[in-house]
Amino acid sequence: MPVAVFAASFVMAALVSSRLVQSRVVGAPPPTTAPWAYPAARLTTLPSALDIRRLIALRNPAAVTRWAPVLRAVLAHGLPNLKSPVVGLLRARTSDGTTNIVVADAEADVAGTTWVRVGLAKVRNGTEGWVPRSALGGWSFVDTRLVIDRARFTATLFRAGHIIFRAPVGVGAPGTPTPAGHFYVRDRLSGFSSPIYGPLAFGTNAKSPTLTDWPGGGVVGIHGTNQPWLIPGRISHGCIRLRNAAIVTLGRLMPVGTTVTIE
Repeated sequence: MPVAVFAASFVMAALVSSRLVQSRVVGAPPPTTAPWAYPAARLTTLPSALDIRRLIALRNPAAVTRWAPVLRAVLAHGLPNLKSPVVGLLRARTSDGTTNIVVADAEADVAGTTWVRVGLAKVRNGTEGWVPRSALGGWSFVDTRLVIDRARFTATLFRAGHIIFRAPVGVGAPGTPTPAGHFYVRDRLSGFSSPIYGPLAFGTNAKSPTLTDWPGGGVVGIHGTNQPWLIPGRISHGCIRLRNAAIVTLGRLMPVGTTVTIE
């Protein structure tokens, strides 16, 4: 769907080797019929905030990951209580203007209040905080995991532990590296007026401590490109670039909420 024009300048590295690694789909995902599953797009209808189920650990590559939309801005604490230090502010909207979502990997009941531990979008990547469950909508469930290998310049998508997609990528240049760590896909954007981002882009909760191709305060994105000949290589300000055909294929397979491991 159309989004606002993103103005961003690029400092391009010298042309890299044009060796090709063909993107491919290894298998097709099963149809989604669960009523709590949402398409990888801007949310227009929020699920019930009372739909609470047992959480499953985030970093098990074969596990189902649970995410929820943020209903209201809320402070995240270092421990599941209001007296613990504040570690960040969780906003209801992303810098892209979409509904913010969070992936949760722990739950605790303290003095009658249910708290969940969620990943935060901060320059100190990997930061987590505890927020009241009432600040979030109902759970959605995904069983996909994207792995970015910065040394081999590849993106590999797993579904239920099986490879279903692989493609070459461009990653951050030496002075503006793509950060390593465990993250997740927060939103999906299309309809750009500029060809810089290609036909499709995903925003993540990863942030670069230096510059980034992605607007909104250093958020690391996964997107297409109008310079496919630079892929694979270290070519960006921190974002992950795929050739346009590959990002379109990935868009059919990867929903919002997918965990992202950058190695």
